[in-house]
Amino acid sequence: MTERARIVVVGAGYAGVMAANRIAARSRDVEVTVVNPRPEFVERIRLHQYVAGTARAVVPLAGVLRREVRLRVATVDVIAERSIRLADGEVLEFDHLVYAVGSRSGRRMGGGANAVGDLGAAHQLRERVLALPQGARVVVVGGGLTGVETSAELAERFPALRVELVSPMVAPSLPSHTRARVERTLTRLGVAIRAATATSVHADRVDTDGGVLSSDCTIWAGPFEVPDLALRSGLPVDEQGRLRTDETLACVGHPRIVGVGDAVAPPTSVAGHLRMSCQAAIPLGAHGADTVLALIRGEEPTPLSIGLVGQAVGLGRRAAIIQAARADDSPRGAVLSGRPAALVKELVCRSTVLSIKSMPAAYRWSSGPTPTRVDREEAAVR
Repeated sequence: MTERARIVVVGAGYAGVMAANRIAARSRDVEVTVVNPRPEFVERIRLHQYVAGTARAVVPLAGVLRREVRLRVATVDVIAERSIRLADGEVLEFDHLVYAVGSRSGRRMGGGANAVGDLGAAHQLRERVLALPQGARVVVVGGGLTGVETSAELAERFPALRVELVSPMVAPSLPSHTRARVERTLTRLGVAIRAATATSVHADRVDTDGGVLSSDCTIWAGPFEVPDLALRSGLPVDEQGRLRTDETLACVGHPRIVGVGDAVAPPTSVAGHLRMSCQAAIPLGAHGADTVLALIRGEEPTPLSIGLVGQAVGLGRRAAIIQAARADDSPRGAVLSGRPAALVKELVCRSTVLSIKSMPAAYRWSSGPTPTRVDREEAAVR
């Protein structure tokens, strides 16, 4: 009888759950264990809604993972060559490991500001917002999509609060005509946009290159950062601490470890256009699963090829902007806005959980901007 391969997945976000479920769904010769610090799956793309009290952002992992996938609620202390040590001292051995630790709110600006990029921070912020009196000043630092969505959600849900968004540019990843639509909607919701660069962020004030803004509640919505597990474990990382992998997502120098999601750094030739997002995490998780299965079979894994399709930004519960994009994430002309865009965005949010839970084995995604050898061979056959 063939011994079953032991697969350990560290992390249960979008990429980790997709990887675990896809491996389990596509092979009966595996034992899959997911290790995660909490027993819930966090819908990270809804955390700004969770802060405002307009949506839930957690569901039990037991209802998202396949029945045959084992869940171990624990924190990983260190990754060794063929095992992991948990914070409680237990050691789990593996034949292959999927590194899917994700990302969290960055703390580079410091100073005690609230954040919205992970569940713990979002819960603290939610409690803080609910305790604010009418007329309180809420200053959101960071004009990316997280900052825009958080500002809009809070302004719409709590019109008595004075919400301000501080950033040199609002939604810089979008083209100028789409940014203008975003700014108009934010203004209509009552968000005051401050075109400035924050130099220091504190709980009660934000220092900018244009002066000091007092604040009753400061929210940091700047760049995310990744956990330092790979660095602590002596694995190869880039300057941001992300696990370095080859084009197939196998860790450089450690082929039994496969990286997926926000906390990995594949070569720019295949992943230079990918940004930290649910849109990238799910196909990264699926491709990482396929790499693990190929290694188990003794086959050569295929190179990564992921194409993006657009950017969606929620502007409260009744409006959104959806900007179509090419495979390399550069914008195309098509833009959907207003209530229709909000409905489409909600459908997209719901479909993410459906795709990782109910159809991981059948999940497909768009090819990347640079066709791989496999893409070219398949095209020639067709």
